[in-house]
Amino acid sequence: MKLNELRDKAGATKSRMRVGRGPGSGKGKTAGRGIKGQKSRSGVAINAYEGGQMPLYQRLPKRGFNNPGRKKWAVVNLGLIQKFIDAGKIDAAQPITEDVLVESGLLRRKRDGVRVLAKGEFTASAEIRVSGASKSAAAAVEKAGGRLTVTAPAAEAAQ
Repeated sequence: MKLNELRDKAGATKSRMRVGRGPGSGKGKTAGRGIKGQKSRSGVAINAYEGGQMPLYQRLPKRGFNNPGRKKWAVVNLGLIQKFIDAGKIDAAQPITEDVLVESGLLRRKRDGVRVLAKGEFTASAEIRVSGASKSAAAAVEKAGGRLTVTAPAAEAAQ
């Protein structure tokens, strides 16, 4: 097989309808847009328009406030960290930082910082350095004989 012999299977592609190309095409003259009116013309965008009636998005009540500057934390549970330590993907002898968690594949990205929560069992005596942690997570790490240090969040340190 050569590159010039590559073809799609029969029926895999369908050629687009060329509108406004004569009466024999079935889509000639008005090109399937009907006769006259705003929607038959070009350059029309009337998505939420309801014929003068108050549009739905204006009729519904609005409540609350969406903070554009809100921090988005990458959340990780102690049970998952323990699972990765047991699997040998994280070395408990070295300090466990946000970068280590990303490199091991436990987190995809750091976002505005990593926050550790206490869900799951944690038995490793490890030092963890992250941007945020719950009090119960810190207590669980201390109980296992480790240390949990909360550092400045990555986003604030960059500013």
